[in-house]
Amino acid sequence: MLNRRPELLMLLLLVVLPVIAPPVFAAEPAPDFSLPTFPDDARVSLADFKGRVVYLDFWATWCPPCRKSFPWMDEMHERYKDQGLTIVAVSVDKKRELIERFIKKMEPSFIIAHDPTGKAAKDYNLRAMPSSYLIDRQGRLISVHMGFRNKDREKMEEAIESLLDE
Repeated sequence: MLNRRPELLMLLLLVVLPVIAPPVFAAEPAPDFSLPTFPDDARVSLADFKGRVVYLDFWATWCPPCRKSFPWMDEMHERYKDQGLTIVAVSVDKKRELIERFIKKMEPSFIIAHDPTGKAAKDYNLRAMPSSYLIDRQGRLISVHMGFRNKDREKMEEAIESLLDE
């Protein structure tokens, strides 16, 4: 039946394939950014981490999956920082006080930055909360992961390990 109906096959490929296969794209330069950090209000830029693998995570205090991702990011930071991993978690909250309260409660060991204007989020085409971007040692965007689910933790760690091994 599919041989006689090429449009049905094409529709099937367009609808079903994206669900069962993750998107694949050519590595492209990740957009640079310069953002204030917490708690010291220094500046952090992607260019600061040339030669390191960067796990860039956009989050917000109102996002329940974001809260769940922080312990995992802490674990990844501690496990792989000496092998070349840097984690930068960028809050898109407007109010600094909300971020300060959240950080005081979570006590993350990785870099926390603030995107008060939303420019970095826009540059990364942020569509879901949280969203993480894996950037290789040459500053190229390798993959995007939207949301945070416990079932994805192993796959995300494998992606990090793979880049650290390059």
